[in-house]
Amino acid sequence: MTEPESAKPPQSVKDDWIGSALSRYEGPLLRYASRFLGLEQARDVVQDTFLRLCRENPARLDGHLGQWLFTVCRNRARDVLRKEGRLTELDEAREPASPAPAAPRVLEGKEALRDVLRVLATLPASQQEVLRLKFQEELSYQEISVVTGRTVSHVGVLIHSGLKAIRSQLGEPARAAQLRRVR
Repeated sequence: MTEPESAKPPQSVKDDWIGSALSRYEGPLLRYASRFLGLEQARDVVQDTFLRLCRENPARLDGHLGQWLFTVCRNRARDVLRKEGRLTELDEAREPASPAPAAPRVLEGKEALRDVLRVLATLPASQQEVLRLKFQEELSYQEISVVTGRTVSHVGVLIHSGLKAIRSQLGEPARAAQLRRVR
């Protein structure tokens, strides 16, 4: 069903809207899709996501553009995986190497992040996904609910359980005491 001509925004307004969405969400969507796919396939999925956006009316997505984009991206990535017969758990986190030497505090932060990512990779895929959407992509529980198709309360349980497991495996109180002794 097509929209009446009067309901469609002028092309320049739509172009600006798409350009703004592209600059705001391309990187986060690419990072998100790369968790499921290789970089080239992730780029294709993100491109497909924005092609779908081009067919949408901005008024229809007003107030929930981010969650719509992540949902479309997730569904498209799952379609690619399903087609390849490898719809499985998320890959282990890939961490880019830093070419420049860092100060001790920065190294401590990187070491702590590496520890968290290592433990995160041991969690069930559902917990990994919601934690990454929450802390990397800064989505709300409601947005994560829409993206993943889970209830808001289930998203909360997954985030709580995942954080609890990370704290437990890292021995948070012991680790904090150890860091204080090092300083």
